[in-house]
Order: sequence, then C-alpha cells, then structure tokens
Amino acid sequence: MPLIALINPEHVSDDEAAVFRRREAARAVVFDAEGRIALLHVAKKNYYKLPGGGLEGDEDRHLALRRECLEEIGCAIEIQGEVGMTVEYRKIFSLHQTSYVYRASVVGKKGSPEFTPEEAAEGFEVVWLPISDALTALRSSRATDAEGREYIVPRDIAVLETASKGLL
Repeated sequence: MPLIALINPEHVSDDEAAVFRRREAARAVVFDAEGRIALLHVAKKNYYKLPGGGLEGDEDRHLALRRECLEEIGCAIEIQGEVGMTVEYRKIFSLHQTSYVYRASVVGKKGSPEFTPEEAAEGFEVVWLPISDALTALRSSRATDAEGREYIVPRDIAVLETASKGLL
C-alpha cells in the first residue's frame, strides 16, 4: 500500500521510535448513495476526522474497518479499494501508528452510530458532506488539543486529498 503521509511533528528519531508501542488502524473514505462522504465532527475539540480506528487483537483490517464504520457512522460498508497508508510517530503517547486507508461505500440504509462514552463526551456527531466540503471542513478545523491538531487533522487532510484526486 503506498505511503500517503508521514506525520512526525515532534521529530521522533529511529532510536526513540524503536521503543514506542505499535498500533495498526483501519480508516475509510466512505461514500453514501448521494456521493457524500462521512466525517466525524468532534465538537468539543473543534475538528473533523474520518471514520476508523485500531485493530483489536489479531483482527483483520477489513473486519476492523467494517466494525469501526458500524460503531462510528452507523453504516455497513463495502470496501472498494485501497487509498494508501499513513504513519504517525506520537511522542506525546510513545506511539508508532500505521493507518491503512480504504475507499468504501454504504451498503443498505444508514443507521445510528454507537459512540463510546468517551466519544459521546467529546461531542462526536456524523456529518455527510460532498468531498470538496469535507476537505474544507478538515482544513478549517482548529483542534483545541494536540492530538487533533498535530496528528489527526493533518493525517486526514492528506488522506482526503489523495482520495479526492480525479473526483473534484
């Protein structure tokens, strides 16, 4: 899978990264029948993000992505292809995260998300936007926390810019 972005704002060295906890995640650019994509608005932290999350145990990437989309956007999905991957070195969490990103479409009717208590407390809500508006929303995000500002928003802008090539 091609590398979309390397996110390393704290300039983590190879020696530092060698002892970081590793995490793999699956994320998606999910299109609905109207051609809009799903974003999660993290209202209390003032940013938007793409759906997806970490693999649990020995979970397959595709299974993890389907689970995450059901939980976060309330939709069953069909994975249509790969977008690429991102690598993040988060010194603030001693974390080396690799996200595998896919293009997907909603299968059946949209349901309701099942946010974790933490996500609900952060004001998570699903929004469906045309891809150009989704890029604008991401670019105008002014995250109030370092995780959103330094990692999540830059990662998802890079992902959506890559995914949107030829669509705008």
